[in-house]
Amino acid sequence: MNPTLTPARLGMVVLRFQDGRMVKGTTQDFFPDRTEIHVHEDGDESRPAVKVALVGLKAVFFVRTFEGDAAHELDDELATARGQGRKVLVHFRDGEVLRGFTVGYNPAKRGFFVIPSDPGCNNMRVYVFNEAVERIEWWQP
Repeated sequence: MNPTLTPARLGMVVLRFQDGRMVKGTTQDFFPDRTEIHVHEDGDESRPAVKVALVGLKAVFFVRTFEGDAAHELDDELATARGQGRKVLVHFRDGEVLRGFTVGYNPAKRGFFVIPSDPGCNNMRVYVFNEAVERIEWWQP
């Protein structure tokens, strides 16, 4: 890996597993069709990257910060949200609901990207694994 890259230049991710485990770090090699990725845990590039298997993942959250913003009030009103793609509500098996836009949903594929409808939230985009989804709801005005 190029030592001149900083966490700001790498993809800051939170990997959330279906069993509740979580890994936070930076990565350069997430591709949905791979079986694993390399993650510098907590963005610490002074330590070697660890391999993380993608099996059992719920989603990969591409984030602005690892801490998030607990004071941020979620704007989950899809009626006024603007973005590209279809408006979708992703209902995960664990009860979480993700609201946003997608252009690549296909239930026969491994997963799909969602751009959150709230532009102020910590998540910039999310790769959702279909096996973790209970149901998809298309928002219609």
